[in-house]
Amino acid sequence: MEKKNFKVDQESANLRIDVFLASVLKDYSRTSLKDLIIKERILVNGKKIKPHYCLKANDEIEVEIPAKKEISLSPENIPLDIIYEDRDLLVVNKPAGMVVHPGAGNAESTLVNALLHHTKELSDINPQRPGIVHRLDKETSGIMVVAKNNFTHLELVKQFKTHSINRRYIALVKGKVEFKEGIIDLSISRHPFKRKEMAVSFSPQAKKAQTFYRIIKRFEDFTLLELIPKTGRTHQLRVHLAYLKHPILGDTKYGNKSEFPRLALHAKDLGFYHPQKKQFLEFTSSLPSQMSSAIGQTEV
Repeated sequence: MEKKNFKVDQESANLRIDVFLASVLKDYSRTSLKDLIIKERILVNGKKIKPHYCLKANDEIEVEIPAKKEISLSPENIPLDIIYEDRDLLVVNKPAGMVVHPGAGNAESTLVNALLHHTKELSDINPQRPGIVHRLDKETSGIMVVAKNNFTHLELVKQFKTHSINRRYIALVKGKVEFKEGIIDLSISRHPFKRKEMAVSFSPQAKKAQTFYRIIKRFEDFTLLELIPKTGRTHQLRVHLAYLKHPILGDTKYGNKSEFPRLALHAKDLGFYHPQKKQFLEFTSSLPSQMSSAIGQTEV
């Protein structure tokens, strides 16, 4: 059992308690939070409340969080597109539609399940996510690096934190982007009402997020962009472009799914220093067929 405490600021006053908590407790739905309120595991100012309680400034919330059940990880014979592998790490080209690691609603058929079948040598810094140093959204395809031991894992994490890893994405976005290139500098936080979504936010609690973009080619109804994230916030590229009214084609959360058969976002290039060899390695992958067909012979 874990306890968390929150003090309500002026900005969050008048929000329903379940809406507020869903924005700060990312792994909990409003339904599950309602259940905790009914079981009196959520108190306000030391007193029990109802699920529709509206918060007041300076309210003190106490939440008792039940211990999480560990997910059973099992190897699965799922084909992997391995670009590179040595004794310390491997680089894979993840297909769109594959979840990176097991979680609520996705206990099987993930990249982790496939990795466990491929090798027994994976880092266990996080036993529920062996080998996973960073993630791509389920519907995003492209290159990922996986750690096979803890030293490699921690060294790669340092590179991600210091933004010394080179990442380059290719995206098809709605409409014609006006400026040839630019930096989107807009902070991001959890959406105040939609628990599974992020949003541009000007709140002091929002996290800094920067994305460099460059136009590769404009088409009649969409623009082909190169995207380089300077930070690594959840859904960063998708949120930034949607805010600019140029959502990524096929985005089910922030755009219009019917405009493209999949999320038109691909992690094309990845470069990093090998933790053991001390060499800078660079990897690239071809655009998936749906995206390459849309842009013809355009070089990316």
